[in-house]
Amino acid sequence: MRRNRSVQVCAASATNEGPILLDGQVVHSITPERLELIHSLDDFAAEQVVPILKPVDKLWQPQDFLPDPESPDFLDAVHDLRERTKNIPDEYFVTLIGDMITEEALPTYMAMLNTLDGVRDETGASNTPWAQWTRQWVAEENRHGDLMNKFCYLTGRVNMRAVEVTIQNLIGSGMNPKTENNPYLGFVYTSFQERATKISHGNTARLAQEYGDDTLSKICGAIASDESRHEVAYTRIVDELFRQDPNGAMLAFADMMKKQIVMPAHLMDDMEHEEKNRGRNLFDDFSSVAESLGVYDANDYCDIMEHLIDRWEVNGRAVTGDAAEAQEYLMKLPARIRKLSERAAARKAKGAKTDVSFSWIFDNTINI
Repeated sequence: MRRNRSVQVCAASATNEGPILLDGQVVHSITPERLELIHSLDDFAAEQVVPILKPVDKLWQPQDFLPDPESPDFLDAVHDLRERTKNIPDEYFVTLIGDMITEEALPTYMAMLNTLDGVRDETGASNTPWAQWTRQWVAEENRHGDLMNKFCYLTGRVNMRAVEVTIQNLIGSGMNPKTENNPYLGFVYTSFQERATKISHGNTARLAQEYGDDTLSKICGAIASDESRHEVAYTRIVDELFRQDPNGAMLAFADMMKKQIVMPAHLMDDMEHEEKNRGRNLFDDFSSVAESLGVYDANDYCDIMEHLIDRWEVNGRAVTGDAAEAQEYLMKLPARIRKLSERAAARKAKGAKTDVSFSWIFDNTINI
């Protein structure tokens, strides 16, 4: 059956029949005309996107922030690290760990970019600007999970086996951002997501400073800085799509907002949380803890929408037909989402809290 389904999808693609459905999801939704536009952007990517990457010898590496294992003072440095972190609240560690697990699922994000028509790395070592960007973006991002993972290990506050199980399950589960192999949709998604991770890491940096750990603050701040630079690249791509095809870019932006941005770690599973906490969802509980600390919440989601609406000058674009309807939808959406989130927050505030255990911190409980 799976073989037959693949043949049907390929045949539909070849004859431009659509929409193409695979496992109930739309795939390869970009039109031939818009795919041709993407193909024409190679020089743009080479000149405006790839240079945002930094040379390896100019970048920080995880070891720059960690105790030096070759130093005779290594064990003393680890002791000092543990002393600095021993009184940091469990809520912060749950948030830091959840962010780290999200970063460690990097193979999934590379796979996602390589589903996008017109920009994927066709060989695994292609010299196209898009392929170079994808591989080197992944290489820069890889430092984030490495650093956070090693730091968490050294603190002694984290059940690393439970974390490792969660990471393996998350990578194995993948993600479905509903981008339909369509680079228009894919680059709207990455523009949003890079800004979201920048906000989250920036806030964990701020909190680490408040808790008195300057090194941890610098770690989170360095990661946030990378995310900010990567955000520039992705929003710049959508800038160009709006310049050359305002109707198509408007429709793509509205489509992703209607679907809502799926957080990349929404399928995390430690194989314990649900059973120990009466069926509760691990990602939802992690998100609630992060929200309670002010690391990332619904207001941030709305702020990102408003930022992108302003950045891409949605209100002033001359668009027609369905794109004009999409433009109107986008301009009204942030206020609508804020009202809904305020109501949800009010209901949540009235609800009873409960103690929830997290395997990541040796089954310590947090009142959610």
